Amino acid sequence: MERKRKKVTKMKHRKSLLIGMIALVAFYSCVPTREIRDENVAVPENYQNQSTDTVNTALVEWKEFFKDPNLIALIDTALVKNQELNIMLQQVDMAKNVIQAKKGEYLPFVNLQAGAEIEKVGEYTRNGAVEKNLEVKEGEEFPEPLTNYMVGAYATWELDVWKKLRNEKKAAVFEYLSSVEGKNFMVTNLVAEIADSYYELMALDNQMAIINQNLEIQQNALRMVKLQKQAARATELAVKRFQAEVMKNRSHKYEIRQEIVEAENRLNFLIGRSPQHIQRESDNFIDTPIDTVYAGIPSQLLQNRPDVRSAEFELAAAKLDTKAAKASFYPQFTIKAGLGLEAFDTKYLTTTPESVLYSAIGDMVAPLINRNAIKAQYKNATARQLQAVYEYEKAILNAYIEVANQLSNIDNLKKSYELKDGQVQALTESIDLSTRLFQSARVEYIEVLLAQREALESRMELVETKKDQMLAQVNMYRALGGGWN
Repeated sequence: MERKRKKVTKMKHRKSLLIGMIALVAFYSCVPTREIRDENVAVPENYQNQSTDTVNTALVEWKEFFKDPNLIALIDTALVKNQELNIMLQQVDMAKNVIQAKKGEYLPFVNLQAGAEIEKVGEYTRNGAVEKNLEVKEGEEFPEPLTNYMVGAYATWELDVWKKLRNEKKAAVFEYLSSVEGKNFMVTNLVAEIADSYYELMALDNQMAIINQNLEIQQNALRMVKLQKQAARATELAVKRFQAEVMKNRSHKYEIRQEIVEAENRLNFLIGRSPQHIQRESDNFIDTPIDTVYAGIPSQLLQNRPDVRSAEFELAAAKLDTKAAKASFYPQFTIKAGLGLEAFDTKYLTTTPESVLYSAIGDMVAPLINRNAIKAQYKNATARQLQAVYEYEKAILNAYIEVANQLSNIDNLKKSYELKDGQVQALTESIDLSTRLFQSARVEYIEVLLAQREALESRMELVETKKDQMLAQVNMYRALGGGWN
């Protein structure tokens, strides 16, 4: 009879287990899934009309890339005092703190608890009647009112069966790495922006010098025209036209002076200090050599560009967030335990084992009905993952196009500068030639004015082209991913 009862009990256990397995399979079959395509990281083997040489200027540290000691000093100061960079550094620290918080979530939580209470119940109640008729020990009744003292430790631990918490922690790590790369990208842009402003300031200094030189030539020409008028070889109209040209360039001087002030203050803002003079040597700006920039191969952008690496880490974090969101559909297992001492009088609090209290609870909670909230969270997580795929691909494409544009820009600016340099030489010679011809009455005064004006414009354009060449070098260095290491 006993054997038959055991057999029936065993069959019931098997049936219950089978029902549980069927329910679990049915539960898992209700978990939504969404296929998300992999990211496309393919890039061309080389840039257009470029070799496959892997030598890359991006690996050169910025202190070696820039040769001007004044510029190096400005960048050094900015990397310490720039407010936006310091704000970004705090964001990096906050991202690091999130890792610590997420790491703690899958470890047991242990809390200490202590308490004291006093209670008086009515005598004609169940608790009151029980206390009235019970004794703590022989000859000792329960005190009235009844006090209670307790001290103990309580632990709660969520078992990370589905790796939800660990995935969230790993996602936080990738978010932190992304923030570090974001900081590196800011450093790259900051270094490039300071160099751009510095070269622009030097170009303005050269333009100011050109205007001063041209004003001297024009004032000499004005004196010559006045003498010609006195000799009845020129008219008052010629004098007025030369005076107007002198005044025009004097006015232009004030415009450039204002641009210099704004360029200096822009640099002062970037390096985090109040307006003051920017130390620089602008005399040899036009003769500054243009060094060769080596672009390497496109695949190096994936490692050298901080914005591309940041997008890569963001994608990795988004993938883990999707896994964590999916784990929300599965049962959650929690263990709770407590151990302490409790007594109605402090003198009994350390009396063991009578005052010892302990508990152990195991919970399993699984979403069953109305799972709209976690479904929405899962859909959002997959949408963010797909967004991250597009962001990563966009960053790669943008990096490649930036480098391709700057390669073309450097080549075209080099050819343009050579032609403009020849133009400046020809027009500079035309000033002296037109002046001598005017003195011998072989050309009109308007020829002298045009020669001076065109020579001034060509020299100003030459300085602009030189500045554009310097900026193209900086932008190429930034586009390759240099400037942050």
